[in-house]
Amino acid sequence: MKKFNITVAGGGSTFTPGIILMLLDYLDEFPIDTIKLYDNDGERQKTIADACEILLKERAPEVSLLASTNPEEAFTNVDFVMAHIRVGKYAMREQDEKIPLKHGVVGQETCGPGGIAYGMRSIPGVLELVDYMEKYSPEAWMLNYSNPAAIVAEATRKLRPNSKILNICDMPIGIEELIAKNLGLSSRKEMEVDYYGLNHFGWWTDIRDKQGNSLMSKVTEHVSQHGYATDGTSELEQQESWNSTLKKARDVQVLDPATVPNTYLKYYLYPDYEVAHSNKEYTRANEVMAGREKFIFEECQAIIENGTAEETKLTIDEHASYIVDLAKAIAFNTKERMLMIVENNGAIINFDPTAMVEVPCIVGSKGPEKLVVGEIPRFQKSLMEQQVGVEKLVVEAFEEGSYQKLWQAITLSKTVPSAKVAKDILDDLIEANKAFWPELK
Repeated sequence: MKKFNITVAGGGSTFTPGIILMLLDYLDEFPIDTIKLYDNDGERQKTIADACEILLKERAPEVSLLASTNPEEAFTNVDFVMAHIRVGKYAMREQDEKIPLKHGVVGQETCGPGGIAYGMRSIPGVLELVDYMEKYSPEAWMLNYSNPAAIVAEATRKLRPNSKILNICDMPIGIEELIAKNLGLSSRKEMEVDYYGLNHFGWWTDIRDKQGNSLMSKVTEHVSQHGYATDGTSELEQQESWNSTLKKARDVQVLDPATVPNTYLKYYLYPDYEVAHSNKEYTRANEVMAGREKFIFEECQAIIENGTAEETKLTIDEHASYIVDLAKAIAFNTKERMLMIVENNGAIINFDPTAMVEVPCIVGSKGPEKLVVGEIPRFQKSLMEQQVGVEKLVVEAFEEGSYQKLWQAITLSKTVPSAKVAKDILDDLIEANKAFWPELK
């Protein structure tokens, strides 16, 4: 079986060790020759890379590791680029969250003004990675799970229409694992789902077992009472902010009791509640910096100092197994059924054909083949049209350097109460993002 070469773009990410451990766990199914780490912050990446090199020597010495800040070195002779970059790191995420909150608006990294700000930083970063891949390994595929995925996907559709980039998100995967747990199943892979929407903005309409029996009535009953909460032992439920998010799904589901929603819809449908229950001085970004980021870098430093990873607390990122499933689907034409972010083009019949929608696809060696969803209800269609308008305006604002269009995008967001508030937020975001955004006129 062929051994693959992989570049992990965003090598200094806190998620990189978990992804590498996950890749090692699947070596029998997806053999690897070389893993390359690429980041534009060499110092941050070095800590992760040095620890991962020790991990590999102990657990898979046949796999080579290369860490580089040189695009030619990092992207030459690779089969897949797994991209999870965060332009501006967590420090800018903190601004994305706190600036809108200062104006009484939802502060969230992928939703509302914060997501728009993040999108304006992510677009050039992801486009740069696509260009490196196409220059140095033109036959490679990019598996992109950089946020905000909806805006990034629209940018690649419009600005790199022929690129071999697959946009995917782990959020539905995480929710489906909780659903499976509540159903008494061992894994989400024991289910087949029907789903439609935009990234972080969708609905499950049916969930079946592998024999084709619908489990939806059990799922909707549980969500209507408990949201996606389980017995409290899941990783997400161990985090206070996520625990409340999972439970809040019951209030979102009330609006269409026949479906179950993506958890992020709470930011659009209950923005007043979210603002009232947010700490403007200590947001999710602060939680992550004090928690996950601190833990990962301390563990990596401990591995380096001890010269061994035998007692490390670093764990496999199980949710990231979908990335291996996607790579295997491309490499071995497995025809895996997966939720992907793709150009609509008729999948949702009564919706903009150019919108980037999140729907089930069959993935093989030529990429994803969309499954037809059909027509969707007016309520969801109307919400989605508004949000697609936001995403398209952001990409146009980036492409044209247009202050006007970015103001329109923030004004159009369902999380923002008025054009005046939108302008005030935008002006603050421009100041905070001077080092990252194009100049707006």
